[in-house]
Amino acid sequence: MAVAVRGSRGASNFSGFNPRNFFSYRIFISALFSLLFIATLSVIFTTNPSTPHHDSALPTTGNAYVRRTFLTLNSDPLKTRLDLIYKQASDHITLVNAYAAYARKLKLEMSKQLKMFDDLAQNFSDIQMKPNYHETLFESTGPLDEDVLRQFEKEVKDRVKTARMMIVDSKENYDNQLKIQKLKDTIFAVNELLVKAKKNGAFASSIAARSIPKSLHCLSMRLVEEKISHPEKYTDDEPKAELEDPSLYHYAIFSDNIIAVSVVVRSVVKNAEEPWKHVFHIVTDRMNLAAMKVWFKMRPVERGAHIEIKAVRDFTFLNSSYVPLLRQQELANSQKPSSENTVKFKNPKDTSLLSHLRFYLPEMFPKLQKIIFLEDDVVVQKDLTGLWKIDLDGRVNGAVETCFGSFHRFAHYLNFSNPLIKEKFNAKACAWSYGINIFDLDAWRSEKCTEEYNYWQNLNEDASLWSGGTLPPGLITFYSKTKSLDRSWHVLGLGYNPSISMDAISNAAVIHYNGNMKPWLDIAMNQYKGFWTKYVDSDMEFVQVCNFGL
Repeated sequence: MAVAVRGSRGASNFSGFNPRNFFSYRIFISALFSLLFIATLSVIFTTNPSTPHHDSALPTTGNAYVRRTFLTLNSDPLKTRLDLIYKQASDHITLVNAYAAYARKLKLEMSKQLKMFDDLAQNFSDIQMKPNYHETLFESTGPLDEDVLRQFEKEVKDRVKTARMMIVDSKENYDNQLKIQKLKDTIFAVNELLVKAKKNGAFASSIAARSIPKSLHCLSMRLVEEKISHPEKYTDDEPKAELEDPSLYHYAIFSDNIIAVSVVVRSVVKNAEEPWKHVFHIVTDRMNLAAMKVWFKMRPVERGAHIEIKAVRDFTFLNSSYVPLLRQQELANSQKPSSENTVKFKNPKDTSLLSHLRFYLPEMFPKLQKIIFLEDDVVVQKDLTGLWKIDLDGRVNGAVETCFGSFHRFAHYLNFSNPLIKEKFNAKACAWSYGINIFDLDAWRSEKCTEEYNYWQNLNEDASLWSGGTLPPGLITFYSKTKSLDRSWHVLGLGYNPSISMDAISNAAVIHYNGNMKPWLDIAMNQYKGFWTKYVDSDMEFVQVCNFGL
């Protein structure tokens, strides 16, 4: 009974500890961790199938990172070494391709360097494709052959060395090419600015050339004031017989610029061997007629030369029923401006009848047989009587031709896309220039040149044959009727060309300031201005008062 009780007490005291349950619990926990570990490995290897270790596209996040870390800890050291060699080769392939692309950008496609870069990049790619390396190193799933790996590494390093040497040699050259390219871009940009500046300068110069300088305006006002103050001094003289004597040397000058006309007349007279045989016919507009007459009353022509001063209105036949230009002006003024009914001239002087009087010379001077036409921006440096002795061979106009090469041909002045022009004229015909022209007025009348001018001027009402000016209709009117003169008679360009030879200027009978930089303007070229100011009557009191800057 006592034993039973003791046993019962002992059983009762040990009832909190059960060895069987304890060991079962440990086994259960171990099994659970084992299963979790196996499940983790299963997830790793099933969600990201293995790829060759040299694949540069492996991701770097998530399970892939865990996988790569795991593989690195358990991989063959030779494979890690192969990875490094492969990465080095890939980096240099990228660098070589970058320099090759840069060479193409610099337009060096045919250069030796570009070919070397392309070959080197190809060589890098060809190494791993060699059967020996490809099968042993890149396709093998077993341990790598160290000897093969060593040979592969040697070839890669040789090419890496070559690539580095080429890059060092090319870097400085490519840097220079880049500087050259940048310099070209800069030059292009500066050139665009230069072209723009030239256009702006030409526009400003054009405005200056068309404007009336303060000094010229002052001179006109002073001369008119002088006539108003002393009208008895400035009565008109009776016409002289010399004005219509065909045996004398006659000159026509059409201008509203008093100082310019005085320079032309003085230069002719001072260089003439027989000045008393020279007659000047000056025609100006109504506004400047009084001032022009006062000037030549106060400063008479020297050495016995003769002068006649008239206004355009004195030639009554010059009216809109006869002169196409006047009719076109009246039509344009009577209608609202539009592209269809406005005469499209670039310069206001192009519509001035004063500029177009040259086409009516035979009717203005009916008793003359020959006449020399002078522009108001010329200076005469030699006796011109030799010009009168030139045989024009029945031609109407004697002028200096201006063409050279393809420049200053008829195509430059006339619209040869118009069938009327294309059928009648030769686009390659040589142009000539106004400035000094000798006209045979008898031949002019015989050839009916004024009628020819009027015909073409009527056709050009819409400015479709030429854009403006007096030279294009002159080229048309005297086409095949012009005698070419020796270039020494007339040197042009002193109003725009800074590179004219001083010898050519000195040897010229007449120099011409054609262009915007007229010698009486502030924008005149200083190297040529002295040839003009030499003949300015600087002793005339109004020239001094009006500050011509001589």
